[in-house]
Amino acid sequence: MRIDIITIFPSMFSPVLNESIIKRAQEKGKVKIYIHNLRDYSVDKHKKVDDRPFGGGSGMVLTAQPIFKVVEKIKKKITSAKVILLCPQGEKFTQESARRLSSEKHLILICGHYEGVDERVRKALVDKEVSIGDYVLTGGELPAMVLVDALVRLIPGVLGDKNSLNFESFEGNILEYPHYTRPANFKGLCVPGILLSGDHKKIETWRKKEALKRTKQRRPDLLKFKIREEK
Repeated sequence: MRIDIITIFPSMFSPVLNESIIKRAQEKGKVKIYIHNLRDYSVDKHKKVDDRPFGGGSGMVLTAQPIFKVVEKIKKKITSAKVILLCPQGEKFTQESARRLSSEKHLILICGHYEGVDERVRKALVDKEVSIGDYVLTGGELPAMVLVDALVRLIPGVLGDKNSLNFESFEGNILEYPHYTRPANFKGLCVPGILLSGDHKKIETWRKKEALKRTKQRRPDLLKFKIREEK
């Protein structure tokens, strides 16, 4: 996979992209990530990339010119790239959408800012708009990082144990079961005996029961969605 990120704050990405799983994925050649400073593509002598909105109103809007220029430049190399705009108005990002996007070969992420982007960017360039939640952030940089982290770990060969992906929260619309590790007794708080039994069939049954119980308590909405899916 190749991911191109368009931003006006490129230095924000280095601490995230050069650590942990994302760093190792790049070293393994599983993903290539490129950061593009939007200001480098502005024709304005001061490298300005925003302007006041027509019709008045508060705030500033990212102009179309530099965004078009950088996207067109990237697409000269890979024409099949899917362009994603990170913004509050987009489709809510979920584990299912992460799984779908992880199969793409090339993504271009546009980090929105201020009051948003010129509407012509949405109409002519963007294939999909994505939001990571029903709240407003300063810009699209943090959502882009969330998107990259969620996608990269789903690329085959990135995680050491590929089976771990099948038992995570939100897989099958069920939250993950509780985990315990050594020591078995910590300050009088003991690990459930079933996990120490060595009976893998009973352990699997316990885990499914606990996962369902936890989902009912914390995210009953997921179970409603699961029922609709099965129907």
